[in-house]
Amino acid sequence: MNHPDFQGEIRELNLAWLMLAQKMLRADRETALLRLGISRAFADFIDAQSVSRLLRIANSPLLISCFRFDDEQLVRLMAGEGRDAAASTLHAAILAAGKAAEEAA
Repeated sequence: MNHPDFQGEIRELNLAWLMLAQKMLRADRETALLRLGISRAFADFIDAQSVSRLLRIANSPLLISCFRFDDEQLVRLMAGEGRDAAASTLHAAILAAGKAAEEAA
């Protein structure tokens, strides 16, 4: 049985996420913390890294980022399902902010 090696794709995803996170943190830290769902300590770490260090971190065989939304209802709202797509998206943002606050506590 052939088992594909996804190391290249994982490396690309890791690097893209790390560079995006660093850029977001430098542009608007508070919004980035909410959108990325990361702790202040992890944000400080990412923000302090050089590009060469980010490349080394990205080479990990594990995904750096993780999906914090494993709640089906939240994902459905984010997709605009419901009576009013705009209200569903706003509702999803409120729920996501609440989840971020719960995790930070």
